[in-house]
Amino acid sequence: MNTLPTAAADIALHTTHDAEERDGLTAALTRVALDWGLTNDEAAALAGVAPRTWSRIKDGTFRGTLGQDQMMRASLLIGIYTGLRALIDGPLTHNWPKTVNAGFEDHTPVAMMIEGGIPAMLMIRNHIDALQGDA
Repeated sequence: MNTLPTAAADIALHTTHDAEERDGLTAALTRVALDWGLTNDEAAALAGVAPRTWSRIKDGTFRGTLGQDQMMRASLLIGIYTGLRALIDGPLTHNWPKTVNAGFEDHTPVAMMIEGGIPAMLMIRNHIDALQGDA
């Protein structure tokens, strides 16, 4: 079962990282949150950080480190985002994560991931991969 691309899995195993890596990862997370129309609270919950930390990430002033859990979350969210872009062409690419989905017990994928954490993110990532025929 392919849950993460190799590079993303490698990133997720590190608990410390250099400033360039951190800045690239947080910029990608900010792009995901913006494109998906996430609130600050939703983005913070998905990233596994406090809302104040998310605010610093979003405005580019975050200089801390991300722990293993946060790196894994970032890798999964970026993978889901990339998978959706490859799978869907058009507005649904960005709307799908906040659209109620019968396959997710009439919840949005975002709500499922906030409530279920990394296991739910893995499930959704695998779902996207399966729709692409990669699973």
